[in-house]
Amino acid sequence: MQSSRPYIARALYQWLLDNELTPYIVVDAEQEGVEVPRQFVQNGQIVLNLGVTAVRDLSLENDAIVFSARFGGQPMQVMVPMEALIAIYARENGVGMVFGHEPVMPAAAEPDAPEAETGPALSGVEGAGGDAEEGERSEAARKGRPSLRVVK
Repeated sequence: MQSSRPYIARALYQWLLDNELTPYIVVDAEQEGVEVPRQFVQNGQIVLNLGVTAVRDLSLENDAIVFSARFGGQPMQVMVPMEALIAIYARENGVGMVFGHEPVMPAAAEPDAPEAETGPALSGVEGAGGDAEEGERSEAARKGRPSLRVVK
């Protein structure tokens, strides 16, 4: 399963622009692969202006945010891996979102794996069927096993 961070970041970026606000991002400059002007890093972080007049060739991809900008008059290519994105917010009012630590997502199934060929499937849980007695249902619930109950 892919990270939701790039999708949410793109949506918030567009929302801020639609509301005529200036998008800023907070970046963990200590993460591997981060390419930012080191002279502006404070406490391991840097705040970058992503406003349309501040950057060129902005690309908000699933793996990284990439753009060109000038820092102290010097042009620079900036790269922020999505894992290094801490927050996106509006300069004018601070509205935005701070991203928490994401758990490691399980890898997608290989295309030649049997599960991928058969597609999704349902499996039953013993003692939790639609015709199970009430005692069996409550026992399954106590054990923490998932169950499906048919309501008519």
